[in-house]
Amino acid sequence: MIKPIITAPSYFVGEPSVKYFINVKSIKINQKVVALNTSMLAIDNEGYGGTKISMVNPYKVLETSIYNAVVNTFVKEVANIPRVKPVTPFGACFSSKNIGVTRVGPAVPQIDLVLQSECVYWTMFRANSMVYVSNDVLCLGFVDGGERPMTSIVIGGN
Repeated sequence: MIKPIITAPSYFVGEPSVKYFINVKSIKINQKVVALNTSMLAIDNEGYGGTKISMVNPYKVLETSIYNAVVNTFVKEVANIPRVKPVTPFGACFSSKNIGVTRVGPAVPQIDLVLQSECVYWTMFRANSMVYVSNDVLCLGFVDGGERPMTSIVIGGN
């Protein structure tokens, strides 16, 4: 006889969330603030918004307007690296032949999540922001989560 393992959390309406949220105030790429609607970074009165850490999602998932702002800023910062056709589910992919390697991963801009102040931030080093999809293609490891998802930013396991 095999005992099934229950992996879904159990909770009741009104109980505190079992999910882990962090308070992101802004996003920086290459030390430059990404222009985005920061009200989406906080959880609103209806429970939408915020930033959640998830080990279920393999990548970072961003609400559409945040995703577009991050991808556009990142692409401007790596303008000298040739883009290639995107590989699903990613929107920004590059020729890995033109990207050097550092001790912390591919030589691309670092991405910082600014937390309660400019002095407190979570750096996503290059190896944690990029995904090798083949020997020749490296993609920004962020996925478009659609418009008005329950959570604006989900930081996945990659």
